[in-house]
Amino acid sequence: MKKTTLILILLVFTSANADEETRQYVKFPPKLQLKQLSNMRDHMVALNEILEYMAFDDLDEAANVAEKRLGLSARHAHNTNDLAKYMPEGMKQAGYSMHSAASNFAQVAKKGDAESAYEALMAVTQSCVACHAGYRTR
Repeated sequence: MKKTTLILILLVFTSANADEETRQYVKFPPKLQLKQLSNMRDHMVALNEILEYMAFDDLDEAANVAEKRLGLSARHAHNTNDLAKYMPEGMKQAGYSMHSAASNFAQVAKKGDAESAYEALMAVTQSCVACHAGYRTR
C-alpha cells in the first residue's frame, strides 16, 4: 500500500471519529508547549512560503526556505533538544522524517524540475499529516 493511501485512510478514519480523540497526548511543560506550538506555526509559514515560490517557478528560493526553515539544519536552529525528551519515539521519528524530507526537497528543487520538486514536497507534508494525526499537545 502506498504511503499516500495509508495517510488518506488515516485521515478518513480520524475525520469519521471526530467526536472521539484518538491521538496520543504529549505533555510538555507550559513554556515548552508554547515553544513547540511556535515551531509548528513557523513550519506552516515556511510551507506557505515554499508553495508561493513554487507557484512563481522560483525553485531556488523554495529550496532555500525548505533547508533553512524545515531541513535537517533547521533542527539545530529551533534547538529542539529540550522538547525531544518529552516526545514519544514515534513523534521524534515523524519530526526527523519531515526534516529529512525537507532537505531532500531542497536538493530536488535546486535541480529545477518543478514536477519532481512537488513530488518531493509531498513527503514533507505527509510527515506533517502523520505526526498531527497521531499526536496532540492539548
